[in-house]
Amino acid sequence: MRQLTVLKVPAGNGPAPTGNPFSTAAVPNAEELWPARKPDWLKVRAPGGENYRRLKTLMRGQELHSVCEEAHCPNIGECWEAGTATFLIMGEVCTRNCPYCAIAHGTPGQLDEDEPRRVAESVTRLRLNHVVITSVDRDDLPDGGARIFADVIREVRERRPDCSIEVLTPDFKGNRGAVRKVIEAGPEIFNHNMETVRRLHRIARPGGRYDRSLRVLSEARDLDRDVLIKTGIMLGLGEHPEEVLEFMHDALGAGVQILTIGQYLRPSVNHLPIDRYVRPEEFDEWKRAGESLGLLHVESGALVRSSYHAREQVEELRARSASIG
Repeated sequence: MRQLTVLKVPAGNGPAPTGNPFSTAAVPNAEELWPARKPDWLKVRAPGGENYRRLKTLMRGQELHSVCEEAHCPNIGECWEAGTATFLIMGEVCTRNCPYCAIAHGTPGQLDEDEPRRVAESVTRLRLNHVVITSVDRDDLPDGGARIFADVIREVRERRPDCSIEVLTPDFKGNRGAVRKVIEAGPEIFNHNMETVRRLHRIARPGGRYDRSLRVLSEARDLDRDVLIKTGIMLGLGEHPEEVLEFMHDALGAGVQILTIGQYLRPSVNHLPIDRYVRPEEFDEWKRAGESLGLLHVESGALVRSSYHAREQVEELRARSASIG
C-alpha cells in the first residue's frame, strides 16, 4: 500500500464552528454564504422530466415520503428521472434537531403499520432493481423503528425478490437488538451515516455520538459477514484533512466497505454555516485516498449524497466479487 500524505486544502473562511451552531458569527463572513452564488460545479438542472413526474405522482398516490424531497437533495432530478428514489419511512418528522439537516423535527405521529406494504408495492410498480430505505430518527420508539425497517425489507423481498435492498438507518441509540432486527431481515447494504469528523460530531449531530455510530456499523458487520457496510460524510463544515483521514481509518476499523463523500450545502440561514466549498479535484483526491487505505468503493464529489449511484455501487461490487470467484 502506498504511503498517504495529508492533503493540503484551503483553510476556508475561518475556524471550525464552535459555540452556538446557529449563529452566523461562528464563521467569519458566514452571512455572505447564505444566500450565495454557488460555484459552477454545484449547479444542477431543475427537475421536471417524464419519469420524475411519474415517480412524484406515485409517491403522492401512495402517501409515501422520500428523503430526496424532505432533505432537499440536489440530485433529485437525475435520480428520479432514472427511476430510482430513497423512501423515507415512519413519517417526515424527526425526533432530533441536527442543525445541518433540512428535515422537520418535533413530535412524530403514530406509526403507519401499512406503510411497508405500500413501499413494496411502489417498488414493484417502478420495477426497481435496487431500492434504498431510510427513516427519520424515532427515539420515541423502544427499538427506534427497527421493526418497521425489517417489515419493509421482507415485504419488498416477497414482491420483488431480485431487487437489492439498501437500508440507511439511524443509530437506534446504540441498541444492538435493533441493529440485529434489521440485519436478520437480510438487506444487501447496511448504511449508517457518520456525517462528519469526530471533533465536529457533537456540533452537527447533538443527539448522536461518534463512537456510538462506529459501534452500530461494527455490530452490523459482526452480525452478518456478507452484508456490505456503508457510511457517509460531508465536507465543508470546518474539518481538517488529518481529521478526514482519521475518520477513514475509524470507518475501516468498524468494517465499512463503501464510503460516500459530498459537499455540505446549507438548507437555510438557520442551519450550520458553510466553512468552504470543496473543489472537485479535492474530492478526487479523497476518493483515491480512501480506496488506497482499503475501502472497496468511495463515491466522492460535491453533489454526492448517501444514495447517489447506490445501484451502480452494488452492481460494481457484485461484478468484482464474481470476477474474484
